[in-house]
Amino acid sequence: MLARLSSASLRGLDAEAVDVEVDLSRGLPCWNMVGLADASVREARDRVRSALLNSNFEFPLSHITVNLAPADTRKYGSHFDLPVAVGLLWASGQIPHLQQPPFLLGELALDGRLNPVSGILPLIMFAHQQGFDAVIVPQANAEEAAIFEGLNIFVAESLLQVAAHLSGQSCLNRCDASDMQTPPSQPTSLPDMADVHGQQQARRALEIAAAGGHHLLMSGPPGVGKSMLAARLPSILPPLMMQERLQVARIYSVAGEIGRSPVSAIPPFRSPHHSASDVALIGGGSMPKPGEVSKSHNGVLFLDELPEYKRQVLEVLRQPLENGEVCIARAADTLSFPAKFQLLAAMNPCPCGYLGHPTHPCRCSDAQVRRYRDRISGPLLDRFDLRIHIPPVEQEALMGMQAGESSAVVAQRVQAARLVQYKRQGEGIVNARLQPTALEQCAKPDVAGEKLLNTAMSRFALSARSYHRILKVARTVADLAGESAISSVHIAEALQYRGDEL
Repeated sequence: MLARLSSASLRGLDAEAVDVEVDLSRGLPCWNMVGLADASVREARDRVRSALLNSNFEFPLSHITVNLAPADTRKYGSHFDLPVAVGLLWASGQIPHLQQPPFLLGELALDGRLNPVSGILPLIMFAHQQGFDAVIVPQANAEEAAIFEGLNIFVAESLLQVAAHLSGQSCLNRCDASDMQTPPSQPTSLPDMADVHGQQQARRALEIAAAGGHHLLMSGPPGVGKSMLAARLPSILPPLMMQERLQVARIYSVAGEIGRSPVSAIPPFRSPHHSASDVALIGGGSMPKPGEVSKSHNGVLFLDELPEYKRQVLEVLRQPLENGEVCIARAADTLSFPAKFQLLAAMNPCPCGYLGHPTHPCRCSDAQVRRYRDRISGPLLDRFDLRIHIPPVEQEALMGMQAGESSAVVAQRVQAARLVQYKRQGEGIVNARLQPTALEQCAKPDVAGEKLLNTAMSRFALSARSYHRILKVARTVADLAGESAISSVHIAEALQYRGDEL
């Protein structure tokens, strides 16, 4: 007897249709699985056999053929376990004939329990696109599955429960987004800006970066608070909109990371170690998965000790910084992952870290300093909208009891500036993402501002990219001030954040 169920295989952040066909025929008992199945899929026969026997079902002693169609595309993932097991039960007559079988997802343990699988969200979205009205997922994937509305999503803990549901003996529980506890958009667990004493220019630069989505590079001696400031950027960023949450949840679902709540409105914050490879940063592998830049989508990628990263690792950032996506080309396939992230980086001014320190002498030679800074290429350095030097904290500010503004106060100004940008440029388009044509319309300075900018361009031989980035930063400064026109004051402040370029 032949049983046919619909499933899907992951391809990047999307899914492709796969028909699971199970055929029982006469002949010597054996099990053949065809259809370019990956190792995790081929191993399903051992898991399914043990799960059926330990769930008090009969394992059919027949010639078993499992075909995953189409046969010319490779299938990945352990989520095929459940449809294969149900197909065997259906073909052997242990459950009744299914007129409209649901979309089944789940990995089987040897005792018949359903284990969670990665990529649940894109698979459910595919099921909805294919017209399914019911999906069965493992209980452990309930929170992730519940954020997608428009489908009847049932959760099960074991193969026995799924079989009872399909046989009409009992009904599985439905999971609903209203049953899931939504975490607050700005939890108190995030580090607060009030902890930062002094460093007014750095705080201002961080606020501008948050308001306009700008890339920021901080340079300074050890212990001045670079990492401390970076850790507090998420606390002043606006919460993610529902569409952005869905995009982030989709990426983390495919990556198989469970540390982040799928309903969280907090922008992701990733901080990979400087020993990370280019594949870890950009994504890839035999079955390409998102890297750190994609996991930072709609959030922040923080690179501490920037010159310590390998040069080839840093250079792969240039394309996603400009295009907002990563294209991974392999011999078998080419995939694209979204990567609209905000780059935040920190570095020391020299190998010993104390170049320019008022009290601590620097031990580095000019050649050592030059080699250290040359680890960061000019094209990558040019992609930072703001570049600031952070001096040591003054003792009075450090020992003083009066703290700076809290993250809640700064976040209100950032949110107000973002709303101005969305109203002027379109939903979700920040100043840092303005194209040259839109920039000329939205960020044209007044006469005095244009004169100051032209003077700076001539005196310091700034590139065209630098010209556009200065205008973007000036537009954000004006938005924070609540002014529609860009004046010379806004241009002057934007020029201050170009670091050693001036």
